[in-house]
Amino acid sequence: MDLDTLRNANFKLLDDAVKDWSTLVTHLVTLKKDAEDELHQAANKADWAGVNSRVTKEFIGKTAGEFSDAHTQATTIHRILDDTRSELKKYHQELVDAIEGGRKNNLTVIGYEGGFTVTTNVPPEGRAQQDKDNQAEITTLRDQLQRILDKATESDNSVKTVLQALADQSKLGFSDASYKDRDGAAEAIKQADAMAKLARKDSKDLTPEEFDRLLKGLNTFGNDDLFAERFATTVGPQKTLEFWTGVNDPHRGNYELGQKRLDQFDDLQRSLGTTLANATQSDSVAMTEWKRTMVDIGDKPLYGNNGGGPMAFQVMSNLMRTGDYDDQFLKDYGNKLMATERKLTGNGEHANLAWQHGSIDPRLNRIGEDSGSDPLTGYLKGLSNSPDAATDFFNEEFISRSDPDNPFERDRDGDGKKGDVTLSNFQYLFEERQWPTETNLQGDDLHTGKNNLALALEAATTGHPAGERPNADTPAHNAGQTRLFESLVNSISENNERLTKDSYMSDSIGQIASEYLPDINRASTDVDPHPDQGDVAAQQAWDRVQNLYPVAGSSAELNHRDVSRFLFAVGQNPEGYTAVEVGQKAYMSDLMDYHLNPDLPDSHRPDHDEELTVRAIARHSGEVSGVLAMGRNEAVASGAVSTDQDYAHATAQWKNVVSGTVGIGVGVGTSFIASPVVGAGVGGAAGTVTSVVLEQLFKDAEGSAKGDAGPKMGENWENGQDSNMKYTRRAASEAARAHNHPHAGDVATWAEDESSKGYLNAGGYMERVAPELLTEI
Repeated sequence: MDLDTLRNANFKLLDDAVKDWSTLVTHLVTLKKDAEDELHQAANKADWAGVNSRVTKEFIGKTAGEFSDAHTQATTIHRILDDTRSELKKYHQELVDAIEGGRKNNLTVIGYEGGFTVTTNVPPEGRAQQDKDNQAEITTLRDQLQRILDKATESDNSVKTVLQALADQSKLGFSDASYKDRDGAAEAIKQADAMAKLARKDSKDLTPEEFDRLLKGLNTFGNDDLFAERFATTVGPQKTLEFWTGVNDPHRGNYELGQKRLDQFDDLQRSLGTTLANATQSDSVAMTEWKRTMVDIGDKPLYGNNGGGPMAFQVMSNLMRTGDYDDQFLKDYGNKLMATERKLTGNGEHANLAWQHGSIDPRLNRIGEDSGSDPLTGYLKGLSNSPDAATDFFNEEFISRSDPDNPFERDRDGDGKKGDVTLSNFQYLFEERQWPTETNLQGDDLHTGKNNLALALEAATTGHPAGERPNADTPAHNAGQTRLFESLVNSISENNERLTKDSYMSDSIGQIASEYLPDINRASTDVDPHPDQGDVAAQQAWDRVQNLYPVAGSSAELNHRDVSRFLFAVGQNPEGYTAVEVGQKAYMSDLMDYHLNPDLPDSHRPDHDEELTVRAIARHSGEVSGVLAMGRNEAVASGAVSTDQDYAHATAQWKNVVSGTVGIGVGVGTSFIASPVVGAGVGGAAGTVTSVVLEQLFKDAEGSAKGDAGPKMGENWENGQDSNMKYTRRAASEAARAHNHPHAGDVATWAEDESSKGYLNAGGYMERVAPELLTEI
């Protein structure tokens, strides 16, 4: 900054800018509150169905979020401008005071473009000698002025860099990057440059102390938007991959680092992955190019055709196991990854030997036991944190039936003749792929890839990250999610060993099913969702089912047979069984409470006869529990599960899973509208219908889990029937009492009677549609 620029500075424009931003922040506080209270919260409470529940509600939520981000960004900009104004005014005053001090000592300061001069205040003919006599004073003032100008220049440049970085974060909308002052944002950028310098070093030259500094920096600043973008773009895609490979490759890496910091490699992988994920959310030009380049080099050897090394995909995918990556980046990356998979497997005809871990290959993954050589393993873990990208990925076509090199043939129309078929990414990965084999140090087979596949499917079908529970902000299911769930049910129905032989996937599949219980219960009615035009009776039957099991958003269209075979497979794993059984009991309780509420509009009532409604709910719920119980019996009888107590223990543990959460997978935001689960803990606030039923369920499970031996096969079936009747009766009774129903005893009897029939009917139905699966029972 020139001396005269600071000396003659007019701060009015900057004062006006700070005042305008302050006013804007004040207005945005009001708009943010209105958007949240009057739009967002109202939308969450609204009794919407169909397109409104899915599109409008989600749009309102995002719009409210934009107001919040706008307020955050405006607040940050106001703070930065205010800080800068205060600093520049301070430096201006310091400069003026220093010049005035010099004047009193007969020193004159002359500014010009690019610099300034300090001289004595005497006539020109005597100035040279005077300057020589006063050189110490001149030098002192000159250095003082230069320090002030240096600080003012740093302040001016810093605000420019920070504001530009903030503006670049979001191409459309607003950034949610928040800073208390300009120094905080400037420090993030400064640290990013320092950490990037370490990451760009040749890994064999990285000292343990530098490793520690880098790890600490990523841990401290990795979630900072400006830091993440600056770090990623400064290091660059190629150097990022070379760094992580070099740290892990003993042939290219650093022996001392491996000896002294090996136990922290997993921490570095998590922090580096999280930082890069945060960076991909930026819309800056540099980050856009970073993402494009990373996809472009994915199928190439890291060190070139002559240098070899792992494929870039193999490295980057391991850095995707943590963090929330940008959806579009994940889609582009996944498309190129699957194109490479097709190329290396002959369109899926044989195993991918290029991604099979070899004895001399570096271990690119330090989180868990798998080597990281199969890039799909890490990529699928990344998808499990990004539901929208996961949905699109699984529904993408892997290979078309019209492709002349399509190796897959199936009976498409049931005539016994096989023909070429189109497969989606889901069908290929879940049904056909020959996954690379790996073992742990004890020689046990590892299944990390397929387990991550299940996690990614959980995110893709439910709309929330795997391992989390739906809440009021979780959008209702959309068409892509329900289509994928239909494919999942049909696939397991067609060949239940796709799940039972890989039982470790069942916890995720069970959670998925628990969030589609309205769709599952609808299928158990055997009512056609597409009645013929003009068939009044069929249309009325379908209207009744829709009112009986209301669905917000898109509904999965399933048939009774496939649903039953699917539930039978899920029931053969304790975690999968528990997720659905607990969910079904909660959902059944919700329905009783919902339909027995006298304030429910007539347009929402499936029958004007409450007995028919209660009996229908109880019967279909009983059938779901009955099929699950048959799967449970099958697992114990076949030895797949050691004892029935494993199921009781899993159910008892589920209490810890749902405690303190919003719903257990069947609340608003997933499928069921107007659910009393919303805003509650274990199935509802204390004293509600659902909480009472689940409390009894968990109490019984805890008692069974402590028993010395499980019941015999026949006893187990009978106990399941008795328990189902008890819980259903309790739900109906509690709901009737909660709404002051005049005939609560009759309501409870209807529910108990019909639940028994539904439970028993499950056995007969399974014998008709799946006799080949019941050999052990």
